[in-house]
Amino acid sequence: MDVAKKLLEEKRDTFHGGLYHKTQVNLAYNSNRIEGSKLTEEQTRYIFETRTIGFKDQEAVPVDDIIETSNHFVAFDYLLETLSEPLDATIIKKLHGILKSSTEDARKTWFGVGEWKKLPNEVGGRATSLPQNVEADINKLTKWYNNLDAPSIEDIITYHYRFEFIHPFQDGNGRVGRLLLFRECLKQQVMQFIIDDNHKMFYYRGLAEFERVPDIY
Repeated sequence: MDVAKKLLEEKRDTFHGGLYHKTQVNLAYNSNRIEGSKLTEEQTRYIFETRTIGFKDQEAVPVDDIIETSNHFVAFDYLLETLSEPLDATIIKKLHGILKSSTEDARKTWFGVGEWKKLPNEVGGRATSLPQNVEADINKLTKWYNNLDAPSIEDIITYHYRFEFIHPFQDGNGRVGRLLLFRECLKQQVMQFIIDDNHKMFYYRGLAEFERVPDIY
């Protein structure tokens, strides 16, 4: 099965209950949940299916959780529509811009929605690329990846690891990185997978331990 083709067909036909529908909900729910979203999978599905909010007596959730979930659906559509294009900084920035649009962060002058970070940040207690080095580091990483003849699952995971430790945006790096991970698995016809919230500690440990693999680019 050409999974990318099927996802695009179901998206364009507004087909409900199929692979596109399930992937949208599962990817948005788990990726946002890893970052601390309080939305349940049922609530995420409700937003996708109805574009409305109606949680009755359930726990209140932050407005940004709802906005970012809705934005994630749009970002996934953009991911599908750009599969024929090579991975580059424009696509990476666009995904971030979609994800963080209309959020509280978008109101902060120093944040930079869809732009590289302006202030230093860290991930897992580890320093990441300095703001002035981000563009060069992303270009170096992407050049290495695009020069591969047929990226394997190991190459895609290596790209994800390197991307996360560049941490090019002020916030939202994990979600952008996991969208890119899914995109490249689709593009290279590698078995796609979603990192679910139940396994996030294994995921974090994998990122922390990956350093032991020799640098390959």
